[in-house]
Amino acid sequence: MKEAYEKKMQAQLDEWDADIKKLKAQADKARADAQLEYFKQIEGLRERQQRAQQKLTEIQQASDTAWEDLKAGAESSWDSLADAMRAARSRFK
Repeated sequence: MKEAYEKKMQAQLDEWDADIKKLKAQADKARADAQLEYFKQIEGLRERQQRAQQKLTEIQQASDTAWEDLKAGAESSWDSLADAMRAARSRFK
C-alpha cells in the first residue's frame, strides 16, 4: 500500500511540475505588467511543490509502519498545492 501511495503522489507531482512549466511559458509571453504577478504565483507554486516533494521523501524513507503517521501531513501539503494550482490556472486564463 505504501508503494502504491508513493507512486500516486510522485505521478501527481510530475503532473503539477508540467503544469507549472506551462504556466511559466504563459507568463513569459504575458504583458510586462502582468508578468510580475504571474512570476510571484509561480514562485509560490514552486515552494509548495518543494514542500510536497519533501513530504513524499519523508514517506519514502519511513518504515512501513511509520509512514501512515506522515500521511496526514503529506496530504495537507498536497491539498495546499492542489488549491494553489487551481487558482493559478484560473488566473492565467
